[in-house]
Amino acid sequence: MRLMFDRFSRPIMYLRISVTDKCNLRCRYCMPSKGVPLRRHEDLISFEQITAVARASVHLGVTKIRLTGGEPLVRRGIVDLVGMLAPIEGLQHLAMTTNGTLLSTFARPLKEAGLDSLNISLDTLAAERYRFLTRGGRIEDAIAGIEAAHRQEFPVKVNMVVLQDTQAEEIDGMRQFCTERGLQLQLINHFDLGSDKGDSYGFDRPPSCASCNRIRLMADGMLKPCLHSDVEVRVDFSRIEDSILEAAFSKPERGGACRNRVMSQIGG
Repeated sequence: MRLMFDRFSRPIMYLRISVTDKCNLRCRYCMPSKGVPLRRHEDLISFEQITAVARASVHLGVTKIRLTGGEPLVRRGIVDLVGMLAPIEGLQHLAMTTNGTLLSTFARPLKEAGLDSLNISLDTLAAERYRFLTRGGRIEDAIAGIEAAHRQEFPVKVNMVVLQDTQAEEIDGMRQFCTERGLQLQLINHFDLGSDKGDSYGFDRPPSCASCNRIRLMADGMLKPCLHSDVEVRVDFSRIEDSILEAAFSKPERGGACRNRVMSQIGG
């Protein structure tokens, strides 16, 4: 199998694709209260372009692709995109991160299209706190989405962002919730993209820079080598593999700060 390495001998095997910067929630740690300037649908890279980048990435050694947003399920035709990516020869795992609120509708068609697994964001089991954190979201929709994913036998990870005011009891409750349903809990340390990346790895995510194996494709056609950096490389669709390699070689040894994007535009 072909392998792609960055300048620090880390294999790049994981491509995260932000398919949209739109979201149906306004989580306080992810998106400004007024949202972000949204691009028109025609300003986003097409599914055909995404597939071309994905295919080139797999040819270079990527084995795992994750679809993110914003909220990926608000991108029109998202099931079609899954159906375009899933058959790529050499791709071993196709995943999606979602807030789960639309999964009641999408879980079955996503499964049929070839999606392998889901990460579902859920930071609390308390309805009022969920409404506060998401600026108006309904926890019932997220729970219904988790149940729909379970019915389709998706492997599911629950992403719980641990905030400064998150109580130990909330984590314990979420752990019990996941255990009872056969879900895997993933604790994510809340961090500020605009501040220098810390080196405390007492949580499941974010990972240590030393083991980072990913690059990101943004919805506007930019490749982002590092979440905690402003460095980006525009995809040249006449030389896609060269663009990917340039992004891989632009990856810093360790993350610093990102001030040119907000989290909702990157998808974590």
